[in-house]
Amino acid sequence: MARAARFHRHGGPEVLTIEEIEVAPPGPGEVQIRTKALGLNRAEALFRSGTYIEQAHFPSGLGLEAAGLIESVGDGVEGLLPGDPVSLVPPRSMLRSPVHGELVTVPAALVIKHPATLSWEAAAASWMQYLTAYGALVDIARLGRGEPVVITAASSSVGLAAIQIANRIGAIPIAVTRTRRKAQALREAGAAHVVASSEDDVGARLKDIAGEGGIRVVFDAVGGTAFLPLTAAMARGGILINYGGQSPEATPFPLFNVLSRSLTLRGYLVHEITGDPARLAAAKAFTLDGLSDGSLKPIIARTFPFDEIVEAHRYLESNEQFGKIVVTL
Repeated sequence: MARAARFHRHGGPEVLTIEEIEVAPPGPGEVQIRTKALGLNRAEALFRSGTYIEQAHFPSGLGLEAAGLIESVGDGVEGLLPGDPVSLVPPRSMLRSPVHGELVTVPAALVIKHPATLSWEAAAASWMQYLTAYGALVDIARLGRGEPVVITAASSSVGLAAIQIANRIGAIPIAVTRTRRKAQALREAGAAHVVASSEDDVGARLKDIAGEGGIRVVFDAVGGTAFLPLTAAMARGGILINYGGQSPEATPFPLFNVLSRSLTLRGYLVHEITGDPARLAAAKAFTLDGLSDGSLKPIIARTFPFDEIVEAHRYLESNEQFGKIVVTL
């Protein structure tokens, strides 16, 4: 028996409970992990509330990120041994592979032996954010040295990862955040410029920053009416990659901007990368190199003990965090 985070109905953080459950031993190609830290993501709040891309079957577990020690391995698993410190590539399905518990069984293909210098908290906070940002900026957009890139929801874990990745490849990260309250922290995290969406004229500020060349790449988690000023500041042939819909407002299609600039508006989920072995291998190599040389360093907003996972979810939904929320065991 082991404790796991579960919920029996959709709702707010209060529907979460910690329950003792039976955890099956690893089957062929699987690994069982005794977790030390869990990373929280907005996807888990959406899954819990019933607004995610997959629906829960009750009672349901949840969770996409974890780090810990291998407890046992199933038949056919090579290169991984009991006692190895590992972290996890996010599974495609929380329904099939929920990882927010003390003991979890997952496909060996998701398991990564991370740099020994990483703390458990940092290891649990790495893979969703860096794989998401890498996939958009490097794999899809081919962001280059000296190019400006607009990053919305910049104080989120993925936003901060995108800033670090942009700096690692020599691009110019422009952070967009709601107010100036987090502006200094974003500059300290590596943003070359900060734009406050509720206080600045976003389109005018971006045009001032980018100049005549405009902005080829926008990495957006928000949607909503911001699509209009964002696309108005883009260069001809630019690409806006959207990976979330944080705005409660409807998202208009910026027809004139798209037509006049030959823009691409593209939806994106990290599953594009994690579901393709070759692309995942490239993303893992880039991330591991960055974690090893210190150019990629997870920013932890706050940690909570496992017994306080309800409070951790409340904090996640407050939007007050700067970086990743981590739960420790």
